[in-house]
Amino acid sequence: MPDIKGGYNMNITRAFLSAAVAVALGSGAHAEVKVGFIGSLSSDTGLSTLRGAEMAIEELNAAGGVLGGQKITLVTADTGEDVTEGIKAYEYLAETEEVDFVISGSIDDVSLGWLPRMQEYRIPTLDTWTSYIGIIDMVVEDPEGMAPYFMNIASDEALATLYINFGADVLKAKMGFESVVILAEDTAFGGAITGLVTDALAPVAGIAVNDIITYDINTVDFAPIFAKAKASGADFIYLVSSVNSQVVSSQYVKLQVPMVMTGINVAALGIEYWEDTGGAGGGISTLSPVPSVGFPLDPVSADFVERYQGKYSTRPKVPHFNGFNAYHGLKQAMAAAEEAGGFDDASAWSRAMLGQDMILEKDGKLWLRYGFWQHGEVEPVTGRTYPQNARFDLEPPFDTAQPSMVVIQWQEDGSVGVVYPPEYANMEFTVPSWVR
Repeated sequence: MPDIKGGYNMNITRAFLSAAVAVALGSGAHAEVKVGFIGSLSSDTGLSTLRGAEMAIEELNAAGGVLGGQKITLVTADTGEDVTEGIKAYEYLAETEEVDFVISGSIDDVSLGWLPRMQEYRIPTLDTWTSYIGIIDMVVEDPEGMAPYFMNIASDEALATLYINFGADVLKAKMGFESVVILAEDTAFGGAITGLVTDALAPVAGIAVNDIITYDINTVDFAPIFAKAKASGADFIYLVSSVNSQVVSSQYVKLQVPMVMTGINVAALGIEYWEDTGGAGGGISTLSPVPSVGFPLDPVSADFVERYQGKYSTRPKVPHFNGFNAYHGLKQAMAAAEEAGGFDDASAWSRAMLGQDMILEKDGKLWLRYGFWQHGEVEPVTGRTYPQNARFDLEPPFDTAQPSMVVIQWQEDGSVGVVYPPEYANMEFTVPSWVR
């Protein structure tokens, strides 16, 4: 009888332990931390974020993992730069993969599509590419609902604000330009930047907006559009293009459009731009978050690029700025999880993430800063708050953070460099040879 009783108790114990393990696993306890990537798997933009995240994860795992030795695994969801597919991708990461953290390389329209899902699932999420100021406005209006969301690129209002200074200091004062025609793609990004530039160019830079031309992102023949731009009588074109930008760029050069074209040209942010345009990309200038092509690198960033190129042999051969954002941002997200005891309490994680701050120096000077604006903290130039947005500085000497952007220009010989602001410039702004 004692033997039978003892055997019965042993079976009960084993059954209890098995059930306990099953319940623990079913309730969300993981022997690993699962990161979900959301973005385009066929674009330089998406791959920059994905690869930056991969490198950070490999380093963290090699150092022993996180949260008590848990290994980090990475799963991907392709958006194809499509809003509907982006929503499905976020749902897949949340419901099927049950990820703990999402890192995004999505474009603005796609992020706006899946954002309600993030609010529903409350998964800590870091956007490394999207810069739409409307999302930061949502953080201001609903700090608890938007607690899981961070954007570690300067929002487009900050980008446009510093670009207006370029308009005043270079385009107006140096080049003598008095008027502009805005050529903008029909996207959320295009609309946001157009509004910001229109509102600021005339009153701040003293440059009148003669016309606004909106075009479809699938446009293949820009000759009529450039003819309309020329007919506006403007001195230069301000381009706003985040999709298929190499098409408008190469046609601008091949058609020898007799106007300077500057603005925002996402294709020109990558080192493959020259090859993509068939060498017809000279004279194009664009604002770029940093680090960018042609941007002098600090030692830490230079080391990251060297290791990146040793690991990846396909394009993008140099990561876009969001690749750097993903690399540092994922590490900061994991450090915040360590402080908050994991990712389950999104509000606790958010508070810890707000405290993440890393400064990189070049020649003894602050060069790059990966930190975040706090709630209620007022940026002095714009007089507004940017909670959970990447830190930036909008005026020299840029001693609290890097500028929100720099202006880079591709020359007709294929070289590229920074032309503004002067504190970061290594090249002079020039007019294309066919433009008087």
